[in-house]
Amino acid sequence: MTQTSKDPIAAHLALSRDALERAVLDTALCDTARKIADVIASALRGGHKLLIAGNGGSAGDAQHIAAEIVGRYKKDRPAYAAIALTTDTSALTAIGNDFGFEQVFSRQVEGLGRRGDVLLAITTSGRSPNILAALKAARQQGLVTVGFTGAKGSAMAASCDHLLVAPSDDTAVIQQIYLTFAHGICDVIEQTLMHGDRA
Repeated sequence: MTQTSKDPIAAHLALSRDALERAVLDTALCDTARKIADVIASALRGGHKLLIAGNGGSAGDAQHIAAEIVGRYKKDRPAYAAIALTTDTSALTAIGNDFGFEQVFSRQVEGLGRRGDVLLAITTSGRSPNILAALKAARQQGLVTVGFTGAKGSAMAASCDHLLVAPSDDTAVIQQIYLTFAHGICDVIEQTLMHGDRA
């Protein structure tokens, strides 16, 4: 047995490295990420906002990404509009109680989303009912729909204008890959909008 196979941490790191290498070499995947960055930057430049939804670890990722957009990623610059739909406990519990958990994000999209906004919907499986309901509501209201998912979630493409599929079926690795892409996307957004601000 190798040292990696004996050590769960080393094994996880190796699994993550291999998946990230596949992602780096996948030009179509990298092109998709760039298109997503351009779509979000264009929306923000036009005075629109980014709404982000996810469950569990993906809820944490939604909040992380929103913080990078509203606060800053690397540069001091104006704040941009991003809202994680995972943070308002009163709205989440009221909607869950009155309409069911499947509607906790779609109801917020209906109330907060406007034509020209972007919904980033995050689900490692691609099958979370409340995420699919949010995408449906976003489509009905004229939002641009973006998805982050894993290798088994490609059916989600039918609900998304742009879908980033992490090349893994391991939940933790999927989350690591799409958060890595999210950081790159935030970098592109920041550079694009700062360039525009100086023009």
